[in-house]
Amino acid sequence: MKGDRVEIVVDAGDTTRTYEVVAGRAGRRVETAVRRGVVEVSEVTRNGSVVRTARFMANRVLALVEQPVPRGADGDRE
Repeated sequence: MKGDRVEIVVDAGDTTRTYEVVAGRAGRRVETAVRRGVVEVSEVTRNGSVVRTARFMANRVLALVEQPVPRGADGDRE
């Protein structure tokens, strides 16, 4: 849903870097997958088309934080 986001903290040698993927428009969502040593975070439309993708080597990822938009009891946003 719009506003969902995922923060990725990556080891960049002597420092860490934080990246963020956000579902920017209505009807979009953020999906996360780990395949063959690669963490892939994608913004996806309602019909499943990928809008943009961020890929990171799994051994460099320190944290992957999913932050969904708060929803009310009936499924709507508050």
